[in-house]
Amino acid sequence: MLGAQRKAHLQEILRRDGRVVAKDVARALGVSEDSIRRDLRELADAGELVRVYGGALPVAPADRPVDARASLATESKARVAQRAVELIPPGSTVILDAGTTTLAMAALLPRRSDLTVITPSPAVAIAVAQQSEARIVMIGGELSRHSMVAGGSLAMEAVQHLAADLFFLGVTGIDPRAGLTTGELDDAVTKRALAARSSRVLVLGSEEKIGVASRFPVLDLDAVHGVVADPLDRNPVLAELPGTSGATFS
Repeated sequence: MLGAQRKAHLQEILRRDGRVVAKDVARALGVSEDSIRRDLRELADAGELVRVYGGALPVAPADRPVDARASLATESKARVAQRAVELIPPGSTVILDAGTTTLAMAALLPRRSDLTVITPSPAVAIAVAQQSEARIVMIGGELSRHSMVAGGSLAMEAVQHLAADLFFLGVTGIDPRAGLTTGELDDAVTKRALAARSSRVLVLGSEEKIGVASRFPVLDLDAVHGVVADPLDRNPVLAELPGTSGATFS
């Protein structure tokens, strides 16, 4: 089988199964794993997939500029946002990450003054101010035009002086093997720092994020306390997410 044919075959497996396991494909085609890994590397370089240990996953649909993500899986995000807001105890200090799901959460917050909301997102901060009487703490720094989130050295310095009861983490990929991933390196660093300053971390898992991966790892699933999943999502990958500290709230 020619290289172009192998690549087409790999793409078909990815569409059909949602993942490629290199050793299985090599065995089925009677070629070396090195050949399959080379094909996967070339497909990844072309933006067709994301390489992970042992194979590949689809590119995360959420790995787009923030304005392009606004119309992606909106109903699923709304259900996740509603469930997430229900998990906020009275009097909490919570971190709302940047993203369209946290923006939906901001619009659902109770009109209480006993909450403190920390966020690196100007859009989320404004939405919280419009909806709730919560105290708002903004994390300053350089604003990414891709994600519209503050990051860089100034943001990292600010994060070191913060503490939160609960962090609602936004990522673009959630997979039991690849873990939690995002499309920007600086964003991944900021997310890890925020997680380290939080007593509990819950990941927002709308349907387009399950079983896909982005380029940059954020955290392993066993480093967070749960995934707030869409209760109507029937993706079989959800059943593979680890229990206990990685339990799925649905």
